[in-house]
Amino acid sequence: MTQGKLSLANKSSDSSSGQALGTPSPPSYEEATAGTSAPCYNDAEMLTEFTWDDRNIRRVFIRKVYAILMIQLLVTLAIVALFTFCDPVKDYIQTNPGWYWASYAVFFVTYLTLSCCSTPRRQFPWNLILLAIFTLSLSYMTGMLSSFYNTKSVVMCLGITAAVCLLVTVFSFQTKFDVTSYQGVLFVFCMVMFLSGLVLAFVLPFQYVPWLDGIFAALGAILFTMFLAFDTQLLMGNKRYTMSPEEYVFATLNIYLDIIYIFSFFLQIFGTKRE
Repeated sequence: MTQGKLSLANKSSDSSSGQALGTPSPPSYEEATAGTSAPCYNDAEMLTEFTWDDRNIRRVFIRKVYAILMIQLLVTLAIVALFTFCDPVKDYIQTNPGWYWASYAVFFVTYLTLSCCSTPRRQFPWNLILLAIFTLSLSYMTGMLSSFYNTKSVVMCLGITAAVCLLVTVFSFQTKFDVTSYQGVLFVFCMVMFLSGLVLAFVLPFQYVPWLDGIFAALGAILFTMFLAFDTQLLMGNKRYTMSPEEYVFATLNIYLDIIYIFSFFLQIFGTKRE
């Protein structure tokens, strides 16, 4: 105890001797903070604190994607119902195929723009405008395709598509199986479908082969069902590969396209054409 008091006394005497020798004393709090502004944070610090991996941001991203997707599907369902149940509209679109090719050109241009150009699909409101044009063009094509099939078969294929998409979505959210790590399998499958489509494009005009057309449609339905699971898990953000929350338009585009292709292939498999 006495040694501690002696050391404190020595320190106080050293400080007093230092002040006596002219050593400047440390500034006070008011002197140190005089002339300084409030602390600010740069962009890097803010991005470090609020990252895209935040669960709340991911939930908002998922809700936004599915809200836009529901609007797209409702628009497509309304156009398909109009082209299927309204006979004057059905007769008009079947006798004027030029509108189909025009919608196909619009679909192709908007799809390439939204898929290959990052600036248009991230810039509001142009991204939503392009997505709306894309949805209308693809809906017209799907509605015209449905108009050549029996009404009961169209309704049946709509129900099958809704059931399959719901099951795949629930599976993708609940399973621990990582579909995003199988990009190579999907790529090979796509190449097989592409080459098969080229073969059918040359074979079918000369002679229609029902079983060959059915096999191609079944493989296409399986492929885009796998793509639906792949794109859904990219949306979730908890697998090997994820999608940035800035790409909500691109995510919606992919899932919507998967569902439309699944419906088209199911219609090709189970649909009955009008006589």
